[in-house]
This record gives sequence, structure tokens and C-alpha cells, in this order.
Amino acid sequence: MPIKLMSNSNLSSRDAAVVWHPFTQHQIEPISIPIASGKGAHLFDTEGKKYIDAISSWWVNTHGHGHPYLAQKVYEQALQLEQVIFAGFTHEPAVRLSERLLSHLPANFERVFFSDNGSTAVEVAIKMALQFFHNQGNTQRRKILAFADAYHGDTFGAMSLGAPSSFNDPFQDMLFEVEFLPSPQDAEACLTAMSSLNTDDYAAFIFEPLIQGAGGMKMYEASTLDALIRMAHEKGMFCIADEIMTGFGRTGKWFAMDYLVEKPDIVCFSKGLTGGMMAMGLTLCSEKIFQSFLSDDRRKMMFHSHSFTANPLACAAANASMDLMEKQETWESIARVEASHRAFAATLNNHPVLKNVRIHGTILAMEVETGETDGYLHSIRDDIYRYFLEQGILMRPLGNTIYILAPYCIEDEDLAYIYGKITAFAQGLI
Repeated sequence: MPIKLMSNSNLSSRDAAVVWHPFTQHQIEPISIPIASGKGAHLFDTEGKKYIDAISSWWVNTHGHGHPYLAQKVYEQALQLEQVIFAGFTHEPAVRLSERLLSHLPANFERVFFSDNGSTAVEVAIKMALQFFHNQGNTQRRKILAFADAYHGDTFGAMSLGAPSSFNDPFQDMLFEVEFLPSPQDAEACLTAMSSLNTDDYAAFIFEPLIQGAGGMKMYEASTLDALIRMAHEKGMFCIADEIMTGFGRTGKWFAMDYLVEKPDIVCFSKGLTGGMMAMGLTLCSEKIFQSFLSDDRRKMMFHSHSFTANPLACAAANASMDLMEKQETWESIARVEASHRAFAATLNNHPVLKNVRIHGTILAMEVETGETDGYLHSIRDDIYRYFLEQGILMRPLGNTIYILAPYCIEDEDLAYIYGKITAFAQGLI
């Protein structure tokens, strides 16, 4: 006998009574939509309404929802080994994943450290850089360098790396010292600021390569980042690439760093790492950094772990996602999505409302002209969000920034439908 699904209203009421949702102001957003299932680029609520997932459910579902291959591989792993402590033990899915990832990265990457999510992958990267110098008795290099408008996560260390904003304002006086370069979109100002820095105070320079995601999908040139990395290395800093959003095909290549001549020393992965199937974070580094932790003194080892570090199920999901990423049809889909975005963008030249239309790989972004100071908390965000939900599209704007970051499997007709609704929304503002 088929299971009867709970109605939207009943499940939403139960949720509202007991659940606290992320990035949600419950005073003005009291109701959450209950989702019962997903398939490909579509989500279905408990009453059968379909939504196109235009943002890959916070940028994670690279291959779409309910992918049978990913599900099968996780199922097979669950029957064999679901979890084991990763301190003093290992298992084949973790080793295989590490070997495969390293084969797709520049040769200077040789070690893989496992964690549970993007924020902690960043925390690990910062610990690696700071403890490298600490283990050598260098107590001067304690500062971190980051970009204005950066976002690297919500743990305290990751918050410190984001420029002061509404994300971290209540905790600002508790965060560690970070210096912020001007926006890399202003290449000249950014390069000038980097060149003037004291050479002995900084342990690391962290950046979102080519695209600042939560800061508003702000895109900048690879040549700017190449110059910054080169100067950072000359000043003795480690360079950390936060590829949590940009990794695994989002920019049209395996990784955003593939567009660079200069290479980082540390890279952070999460989100698309498992195709959205399981939570996992990875921090990869050079052998030089790893060697600095080797000692007869246990106090010099890496003091960081999670109960679910290198969880075999998550590793199986990541390996399965890698299998799909290594198929030609995935890259054909990525190219198709990018071409579709570019064709739509061409229709928006000199649009009176939709401004600064930009594309990088599968990512399309633009601003809705408001005539006011824009930002993450701009009130038009709520209008955009509600409008697209009513049209059956999950679109979570960053203030007045509309973007599409859909699963690679999204069909052309779904993309055309989204484009049409973007145009219709903008027309209503004229």
C-alpha cells in the first residue's frame, strides 16, 4: 500500500513548532516548504508541486537530485562499512578518493586532510598555515590576508576571514586579526595594497578564486589573482584557494585554479565534492606543509578531527561523483549550460533593470537595478525570492543579485523557463 504523504500545511506547522532554520528570520519567514522528493533539477513538495532547483540547493547538487548511480554506490558502501574512526585506521574509499583528487590537481599538492564541511575545511587550512610557522618557532607570522567582500564560512575562524558585515557583526570583537585587501574587481587598488604589506607578519593569503560567491557572485580576472599569488609567495605567505563553491566544474574547468598560472599551496573543497549526496570537506596541501608537522614531539601534530572524519559513506559518494565528473557527457552538459547562459545574456544588453550580467562556466549572475545602495540585506531580495517560488523556481538571491547555479543535468526547457521568468520579473519593475 503506498505511503500517504503529509500535506504541506501539516508538515509546515509541525516544523514551525520545533525547528530553527539557517539564514532565516522566523519572525517574517515563519513557514518552510516541505520537500518530499527530488529528481534531476527538480524538487517536489508534499503536495506534488514542482520546483526547478536553480541554485543546486546551496550549490551542492552538481549532478542533480536522486541520482541513481550516487545512491547505489552509497547503498553498497553502507552494507560493507558505514563508519570507522580515522585516527589510526583507514579504508579504501578514503585512499582512493585522495589518489584520484590529487591526480586532477597541480603537482605541488600531495596530502589530503578530511573534515565534514566547507567551513571546517577552511579552518583546517588556516590551522595548517599558522601551525607551520609555530612548529618552526616563528611567532611573528600570525596574520591572515583576505579580500573585501569575502565569505569563507560561519565558524569563528571562517567568520574572521570575511570582511565585517551582517554575517559576523555580533561577534566582530571576538574574531582574530585579518587584513583585508580591496576588492579584486579593482585590480589596481588590490595589487597596490598587496605590494605595500609588511613581509614578515603574514602566514597566509586566502581567496575565493575568480568568483566571490556569497559576496554577490562577484567575478574578477585570473591575471589579477596570478599577480597577487606571485607577490604573496615572494613575501613568504602560503596561498589558500577556497574552492568550496567553484570546484568540480562550476567554472567550466575542474577547478577555478585551472585558469591560473600561479598555483596555491592549500585548497579547500566541499559542496560539489560529493555531488550533494553527503556532507564532507577536504583540505589539500603541499608536502612541504605536511613535513613541518612531522616530529618526535606529539605537540607538533595536527590537532584537528571530527567524529565523522573520512566517513566511508561520504567517501563513496565523492568517488561516485568523481566517476560522473570523469565522463565526457558531464562536460558536454557543462558546456551546454554555459552556452545557454551566454545566449540569454546577449538578449540583456542595455537592459533598463538587469545590470552587470556576467558568466563564468555554469554560473550566471546579474544585479536588479534598485536606484539605492545595494547589499545582501536589500529588501528586494524577499520580493525576488517569493516571486520565483510562486513560479516554481528555487532562486535564493544575494540581496539584489540574481544568479543561476543549477545542476549540470538541467534541461534546456527549464533554463528557458527560468530566463523567461527573470525577464518577466524585471519587466514588472519598469
